[in-house]
Amino acid sequence: MQEIVRSKDVAPELDPITLDPITLEVIRHGLVSITNQIDANIKRTAFSPYIYEYNDFAVGLVGADGQLIAQCTGGMPPFVADSVGMAVRDGIQIYGKARLHHGDVVLCNHAAVQGQHLNNTVMYTPIYVGPGRSTLIGFFAINVHWIEIGGIQSNSTDIFMEGLQLRSIKLWSKGEPIEEVYRIIENNTRMPNELMGDIAAQLAGCLLGRDLTAELAEKYGVAAFNGAVERILDQSEAAARAFIRAMPDGVYRCDTWLDNDRSGSDEPVPIKVKVIVEGDELTVDFSEIAGQAKGAINSGYYGGGQTIARVAFKYLMGAGEMANEGTFRPIKLVLPLGKLISADPTAPMFMYPTPFPTVIDAVIKALENALPSRVPGGHFGTHSGVRFYGRRADGSFFDTHDSGHGGWGACATHDGAGPFRTMAHGDTRIIPLELQESLMPFRIESFSLREDSAGAGKFRGGLGFRKCYRILRPCLLGTNLDRTKFPPWGVQGGKDAKPGRFMLTKAGATTEQSVEKENAYKLEPGDLVSVETGGGGGYGAPSERALELIQRDLDGGYVTRAAAERDYGVRVGADGKARR
Repeated sequence: MQEIVRSKDVAPELDPITLDPITLEVIRHGLVSITNQIDANIKRTAFSPYIYEYNDFAVGLVGADGQLIAQCTGGMPPFVADSVGMAVRDGIQIYGKARLHHGDVVLCNHAAVQGQHLNNTVMYTPIYVGPGRSTLIGFFAINVHWIEIGGIQSNSTDIFMEGLQLRSIKLWSKGEPIEEVYRIIENNTRMPNELMGDIAAQLAGCLLGRDLTAELAEKYGVAAFNGAVERILDQSEAAARAFIRAMPDGVYRCDTWLDNDRSGSDEPVPIKVKVIVEGDELTVDFSEIAGQAKGAINSGYYGGGQTIARVAFKYLMGAGEMANEGTFRPIKLVLPLGKLISADPTAPMFMYPTPFPTVIDAVIKALENALPSRVPGGHFGTHSGVRFYGRRADGSFFDTHDSGHGGWGACATHDGAGPFRTMAHGDTRIIPLELQESLMPFRIESFSLREDSAGAGKFRGGLGFRKCYRILRPCLLGTNLDRTKFPPWGVQGGKDAKPGRFMLTKAGATTEQSVEKENAYKLEPGDLVSVETGGGGGYGAPSERALELIQRDLDGGYVTRAAAERDYGVRVGADGKARR
């Protein structure tokens, strides 16, 4: 039995109590269970397939001072790493806790606060418990990618061109909706039905999450609840420091590049990362990373550089511990303002996540020599995104973003996984083909794994996929692809993976053309758009790969005969059997 330390948010008349380990675990897993329940509810009630299928949102519980306490297990990592907490902290600064009442619901998507594109909108509500709801124990917060918020959305040159900005605006006040705010939102989107439906699901999630959390706190007492939260954060911090202490002290580096900055230039964008391990602290130094871009691939210090460092560290540490504010206490950041991932809040940010997978990968790659058995090959690391948009026959606007899933890097014990989304996406999924075809004017003609896309090695990387869209109605195409010039790397002697590519075959033509730049390509009925995503890098020398694994890949069609002979030095006979 251990005595808890009273949180500063506990009412002064409450005496400290003791907290037994069982109660601690019940509260710990209860908090995660609540966020997961709300996650499931939003998927059941949202209107947009980007929420109920693609999972472009995240649920978080934030403390009374804005610190992350718990998150759903399948949420978008960049959303909960700090964007929900930053939104709450901004609201506290603007309103003060005394003006945030039970029944208030606040919205924030402001780039100066969260440092991401304006679609990412945090909604949160305070959680009050005790007699007369007098004690604030935290906020229930949900970050949802709002499907459409006006603006030109592509080729923007500043944040003001990208849509509606809401900085800590109350949507509800003391349990009553503010109709004027609803009208502002509804009249600043091209897709009001989908957006307002998603907002209703987000609101319901906030209110139910608030009530379930308050019920948990009141069941065990406010002092026990706050004490458990403090203990959970401290334990997560201790686990993170222990993980860092196991690394050899040193300065580790990784240099790589993005293909371009999406402004029309073909100049590569340098991604230079330095990681310093000293004792039980880890410093991520981005001082040499590229400066703010002309294209819309910028992000802010919060929501950008800090988020990237946190997500990369958590991937290295693994899933054994919760991700919360305690986990990130030992992580320090060196990031001057004005960089690609610490841009001015007026900078264009519509495509802000474009650099994230590569920069996260670079932080991990920097520690290859510190953690040789833990750092995997590079993953495909790009959105591989296609966007089809235009008007239906009835005049209604349609806009669909379909993102590619590719290969992840191999590690010291097994082949790479995939096709999955990038490290910046978490549990986002492929929207079912049948649903896409029922909602959008295209037909999926083929969908398969992409042979030979993985990097060779003792363990090969994961495979990308190939997906082909036959266009049924005139529309525009936008693309988002990177790492074509600097493909996913192998580690410990493993080979690089094959990068992704987009190809367009015009109706009636037999030749393909590349569509790998962010442009508004005009599509006509009968055109065919082909997406081929990249693979993951290999781990270890290909000569060390077991013959039975090579044979398995040949039999499954993952590796062709020519690639097996070239990469692994085997001979494949007429019977299809590999021999050395």
